[in-house]
Amino acid sequence: YQYEKNKRAREARKKQSKVVLKGMQFRPDTAEHDYQFKKRHVEDFLKNGWKVRATVRFRGREMLHTELGRNLLSRLRDDLEEVADVEQPPRMETRIMSMTLAPKSS
Repeated sequence: YQYEKNKRAREARKKQSKVVLKGMQFRPDTAEHDYQFKKRHVEDFLKNGWKVRATVRFRGREMLHTELGRNLLSRLRDDLEEVADVEQPPRMETRIMSMTLAPKSS
């Protein structure tokens, strides 16, 4: 009985698919070309069916201008709205603002 039970559990584990969470880091002063490059990578991750956590890391005085990070993440959300759904809206945790995007469910 135990053998059969363990065998069924092993088979069930084999059929599970792990959720892959990729990350992309930005800075509040990310240049335009760097933004486009990173956006293209995020788009590729989403097309592969992976979730993406976009983070903006603040250092020093940049903490006074968290709206720059919020603007950057909202711009990313708007640019990728045809391929991504926002799973978690932009949220500030200590010095990091993060947002989670999931592939658009068809």
